[in-house]
Amino acid sequence: MRKLFAGVGAILLATVAAVFAFGPSAHAATGFTVSGGKLYDANGNEFIMRGVNHAHTWYTNQTSSFANVKALGANTVRVVLSSGDRWTRNSADDVANVIQLCRTNRLICVLEVHDTTGYGEQSGAVTLNRAVDYWLSIASALNGQERYVIVNIGNEPYGNQNYSSWATDTANAIRRLRTGGIGHTIMVDGPNWGQDWSFTMRDNATTVFTADTARNTVFSIHMYGVFNTAAKVSDYLGRFRSAGLPIVVGEFGHYHSDGDPDEDAILAYSQANGIGWLGWSWSGNGGGVEYLDLATNFNPNQLTSWGQRLFNGANGIRQTSREASVFGSTPPT
Repeated sequence: MRKLFAGVGAILLATVAAVFAFGPSAHAATGFTVSGGKLYDANGNEFIMRGVNHAHTWYTNQTSSFANVKALGANTVRVVLSSGDRWTRNSADDVANVIQLCRTNRLICVLEVHDTTGYGEQSGAVTLNRAVDYWLSIASALNGQERYVIVNIGNEPYGNQNYSSWATDTANAIRRLRTGGIGHTIMVDGPNWGQDWSFTMRDNATTVFTADTARNTVFSIHMYGVFNTAAKVSDYLGRFRSAGLPIVVGEFGHYHSDGDPDEDAILAYSQANGIGWLGWSWSGNGGGVEYLDLATNFNPNQLTSWGQRLFNGANGIRQTSREASVFGSTPPT
């Protein structure tokens, strides 16, 4: 999806036998792990994301947003960062502060590099390899945070053109992160502005998953106009479930310029099948997509109709969100 912001400008054919061959995650249980198509926290409890996206890199002063989305029931926040290629770089110190804000507010933190958005079609977009350079450069902020942080390599890393190398480039990016010492659960977005209408991610998911020596990768589909019927939602997500591969809806909205996504189907199917999701986005959308704001002017007391639906509606955050067990009974320090 092409997203504009005020002032600133994401056929799986694995056999059941192949899935069983993956076995439990080889990743040491210092953080999140993946097994049997499900995500588990460091205590070994299944964790299902129920949260929102927050455009931190363009609104670094909106640090109260973490507490506000937590107060509304979210258990996860996906945080927009920049490698410095298209927008102002988020330093290791800034990322460390974001992680601490998440931990203080008992939120799981999914960090993503946004500069890759629409590579191959969007002018200025950078490669996944460049995103890996960024992650390795801020490893000091990430290391030791595996219990609370998931690394989403790059947002919507290819547009609707020149996306045929998605599987190779994504697998190579995962290998570089592992070789570089990143032990976190990794999340990868599909091509075609995240919506994978070409089924490139779907058809190559097994290959990419096995490229991760830790077997600790989660796939993320973004659902906008491509997913305008319940049948399309259930077919796409269902193929990952059948293959025992982990899938989350990393972004979705209630409406978009490319069509009218079926948000009710996304929420209902995800709840019935234990699939995580992260709504786009907390606040700050501009350039004609202001309708995707969940809150007006970052004010939690001014939820939009989209915000009311996501937080308070059927199968929404208040009904279905469960805090990660790693936070225990008292906040971490």
